[in-house]
Amino acid sequence: MRLFSLTWAFALATLAIAAPSITRRSNLVVHEKRAQEPRDWVLTRRLEPSAVLPMRFGLTQSNLHKVEEMLMSVSHPSSPTYGQHFTAKEIVDTFAPSTDTIERVVEWLTDSGIDRSRLKLSKSKGWIEVDATVEEAETLINAEYHVYTHPETGAQQIGCHSYSVPEDIREHIDLIKPTVHFLHRVPTPNQLRKRSFERPSTHIKQGPKLKADTSPLATVPQDLSTCDEEITLDCLRALYSIDYTPVSTDTNTFGILEFTPQAFLQSDLDMFFANFSPSQVGTAPILISIDGGVDQTDDTGFDFNGESDLDLQYAFGLTNPQPILLLQTGDLVEGASFDNWLDAVDASFCTFEGGDDPTQDGIYPDPLPGGFNGPASCGILTPPFVTSTSYGQDEASVTAAYAQRQCTEYAKLGMLGTTVLYSSGDDGVAGGGGVCLDGNGQPARRGGVQFNPDFPVTCPFVTGVGATQINPGSTVNDPEGACEQVIFSGGGFSNFFEMPDYQATAVTSFLTNHPPPFTGEQFNNSGVARGFPDLSANGLVHVLRCSVAGEFELVFGTSCSSPVVGSMITLINDARIAAGKGPVGFINPAIYTDEFQAAFNDITTGGNQGCGTPGFTATEGWDPVTGVGTPNLSKLMPLFLALP
Repeated sequence: MRLFSLTWAFALATLAIAAPSITRRSNLVVHEKRAQEPRDWVLTRRLEPSAVLPMRFGLTQSNLHKVEEMLMSVSHPSSPTYGQHFTAKEIVDTFAPSTDTIERVVEWLTDSGIDRSRLKLSKSKGWIEVDATVEEAETLINAEYHVYTHPETGAQQIGCHSYSVPEDIREHIDLIKPTVHFLHRVPTPNQLRKRSFERPSTHIKQGPKLKADTSPLATVPQDLSTCDEEITLDCLRALYSIDYTPVSTDTNTFGILEFTPQAFLQSDLDMFFANFSPSQVGTAPILISIDGGVDQTDDTGFDFNGESDLDLQYAFGLTNPQPILLLQTGDLVEGASFDNWLDAVDASFCTFEGGDDPTQDGIYPDPLPGGFNGPASCGILTPPFVTSTSYGQDEASVTAAYAQRQCTEYAKLGMLGTTVLYSSGDDGVAGGGGVCLDGNGQPARRGGVQFNPDFPVTCPFVTGVGATQINPGSTVNDPEGACEQVIFSGGGFSNFFEMPDYQATAVTSFLTNHPPPFTGEQFNNSGVARGFPDLSANGLVHVLRCSVAGEFELVFGTSCSSPVVGSMITLINDARIAAGKGPVGFINPAIYTDEFQAAFNDITTGGNQGCGTPGFTATEGWDPVTGVGTPNLSKLMPLFLALP
């Protein structure tokens, strides 16, 4: 998520840490290997033995076999305990690592020569932390740490190819950081100058795309006659039968997640509101600063403001007068990752006392000049009932262990009653920037034939949102198609996660009745893989472009779709709260049932090309382009209202 700073790593080297002789264990087995070998980076040298690393040992949680069962118990419409979400304490108590796991890992570390006084256990009991020299770490986990340099920019980061643990300890450890996780993308020269992390629209790669052949719009449409060219709030209301005014805004919550330096401009919101929702001029989100997150205004332009402007304009417009929480994550120096915002909303996941990976996550307090020097944001916010996230990264860029640990956290948020939405990607079956994988699962700039799915959208415990469009020449009364102008709706099958029970019937039906014309060398055709997205919404919208003095531009992307779906779920939650009920939480088990199918507009045209192929094709029922279709709120709301 961010550029690892050797300045930060080496600053710890000044600490007075004893260097005991660590006994190498003879029964070590490989625990993790790097997901992808570094591309466009040059291995420069071995990392100095005396440098100090903040080692974090992620302990295996208890009762992980109960995750899906517990989530379904409060999320599936047929469950007698539907909607009876768990408390945070119940979740912590259920999944905390066992005493035996903690003791076994501590024993391994102390037997290896690390004094017990140097070890620290996180409050959630999920992590053991120790600051260790490179020499200690390499001996302990049989690894070699190297420094990698990007030739064009001079940027540097560290990592090891693989690491090992004793065979009898392996079952007690999920993963160890920092080790094999590697930031593959490079920040722009301007970002290097500002010492900021790589902006979300590149590494966390979704972000709205401008239509290349479009000049700023001279006029703003005021009716539905041009919805096939310029989507407005009224177009969306007509498409998805949105006709509800919130009444429970004092208790309902809706969060929009953004990563600094991406930030909104109030002048952009006001110009949008003046044209489409005049009563909201002057309305601003409630800023929740996570790890020093700021709504910066020094750097402006589409690349810095487009995403946040877009998310907030449509979320505010569709849920008026619902307040919106802006989960602004990361300072201007370190930046942040998905783990950082998860820390903030769930203290049981929080790594305030250790756990974040400096090659992936922002590390706080930030020791760099100008960085956020307060404590890491640990459990500072009750999870909003809905959180919309318009960002993602290639699934292949993380290890399976890293992805699984984060995915389990999304399940816990669902147990608490939160709907977590992630955009499905803008490059069809390819990864960010159209990159596909070679036969070894490595990114290939040319000739890659293997599809490259996104993450976290492939996690079966989040709701993946794809993109649709009003086909040229059609109206809001005609069926939409999969988005194929400028971007292609991300979709396909995970290479990490198994198919969850709730989507087994729908996905199996697709594979049986509409078998894709691709081989196992191109996608995970096992028939038991998690399929995505789960549903879709329009991905061609009308947004303010701030970089040219407040002009309107046409933009595209699944980053447009996620806040639209989030707005509809927020309206449903409002109606349920007004009826004395709770939020819907994890919606996937409901939307895949037969009873809910009539509440979705089935998308049967279009595809999501990529990797030299036409990609998958939208068809009757669920498909790996648009999911179960687009929501019809007037039909969906009574179905959710009828549930306990």
